[in-house]
This record gives sequence, C-alpha cells and structure tokens, in this order.
Amino acid sequence: MVQTTGRAFGSPLKYIQGPGEFNNLQKYTSIYGEKAYFLIDGFLHTELNARLKEIYAETGSCYETAKFGGECCQSEIDRVTEAAKAFGAQIFVGVGGGKTLDTAKFVANGLETPLIIMPTAASTDAPVSELGILYTEKGEHRAAVKMKRNSEIVLMDTEIILKAPKRLFIAGIADALATWFEARANDASDHENYIGTGYRRCKAGMAIAKMAYDILMADGLRAVQALERGALTEAVENVIEANTLLSGLGFQNTGCSTAHGIHSGLTELPCTHKYLHGEKVAFGIVVQMVLE
Repeated sequence: MVQTTGRAFGSPLKYIQGPGEFNNLQKYTSIYGEKAYFLIDGFLHTELNARLKEIYAETGSCYETAKFGGECCQSEIDRVTEAAKAFGAQIFVGVGGGKTLDTAKFVANGLETPLIIMPTAASTDAPVSELGILYTEKGEHRAAVKMKRNSEIVLMDTEIILKAPKRLFIAGIADALATWFEARANDASDHENYIGTGYRRCKAGMAIAKMAYDILMADGLRAVQALERGALTEAVENVIEANTLLSGLGFQNTGCSTAHGIHSGLTELPCTHKYLHGEKVAFGIVVQMVLE
C-alpha cells in the first residue's frame, strides 16, 4: 500500500502523431540545438539516414547517426554515449523499436541532453514512459531504471508505423490491453505509481488507462484489418494512440502489475527470446486474470 496521500501525474512535454512527421524532424531538433545525434534501428538505418540527409540539407543544423546494436545493454549504452559526446550532441533522437528507444533514454539521461523519441512501430508503450529497461547482452531482464525526466517530444509518423510488420502492431495492442487490468489491480491494492518515489494514482491516470482499453475494444480489429490493406484509417490512428500515448501514460501513472511481472520472468528463459514484449505480456494478462 502506498505510504502517502499525495497523488501525481507525469508525461512527456509533447506528443505529436500524424503522417509525414519524420520530415519535420529538423524543425523539432533545432528548437534544442543545431547538433542532433540519432540512434536508429539497424534494419532502418540506411533508408532513414538517406532521408535525414535530405531533411538537414541547406539548414543551419547538422546531424550524425549511429546504428543500434540490437540490445539495450550497458556496453551498447556506453558505445553510443561516447560517440554522441564526441560529436557534441545538443539533442539526442532515438528512432526505432522499444530497445532502441530505451537505449536512447539511457544515453540522453547520462549526457543530460534533451531527448526526442520516435517509434517506428506501435509495438509498445515504452516511448511515453520515463522508464528504461536494461538487459544483459544475452537479452535477460536486468533492471527498470527511472530517468531524470521524460522526453521533450514523442513523435509518431503514422506512415512509417503503417509499414511496420503487422505482428508488431498486434503485440502493441496486447501490451496496451494490460494497462487497464494492471491499473485496476493497483487501484484495488492502493499500490504506488512510477512518478518520483511513488504516489497514489490521479483520477486522470485511471481514466486514460480505461480509455486505452475502450479504444482497443472498439477499433482494434478494424485497425488490424485496415493495416493488412495498407490503409491509414481513423481506426489505425486511434489504436496507434492507444498503444503508445494512452497505454504509456496509463501505466506510468497507475503502475504495472502481474502481467508485466510475468513478462520480466519469462525473459530469463532463452526459449522466450523469440517472442515480442507484447506477446509475453499477453500471456501475463491471462496469468493475472487466473490469479485474480
């Protein structure tokens, strides 16, 4: 049970979602400085680096990129930190999936630079959170670490997200689905959230968690069907928001419970490493419901 009567709510400074937002990156990074350092998912690095070259051409800004090594572990954090420090980065940008973005959080936190988070799939709610999950080099869960602050901007280019594998989108739905079940459990036990040293949940956090669930129930199936057709419909946009913004704000401000605890335990088993975060969380939801 939480030891304070105080309540708290945390969030990134800005959340921006829409088609073509990647093309506006220079405008966003220049707010914080002219030297932007990017950490980009390995399989997207070549394509997005070429696009950045066009975006930053004939501007007052300059940029440099690093290709993500594949695991959010201490050696990768150290490698990217040294490269960004040598470049003199004034703003750090993470572009990719959950582990890429968590690595970006650790690097920006260590360098004390502003951070822009740009997911390339709506596969987890990690982008909105100030938490970073540290793994071993073998992919075993090591620790959940709170950063000093949230990101300045979470930027969602829905055209890029639409092209991501369907499996990632569905895993994001599963991860977001846990938000309300875990929020409800934490509310019943009066467990603290992840703001500061832990506070009671604001009513806003509970309402956001429930809204994520409601959107998934209303639009989840239609969004997956539209994704299969390559159509960026209102249902797809709604579910992207639920997977990312609403789920992220929901879990940060109400807390995680058994579903994510089961996920963390599963990472200790090498045979589960082929499964996505949301897929393991989905199993955790079932376990939590059985326990309840």
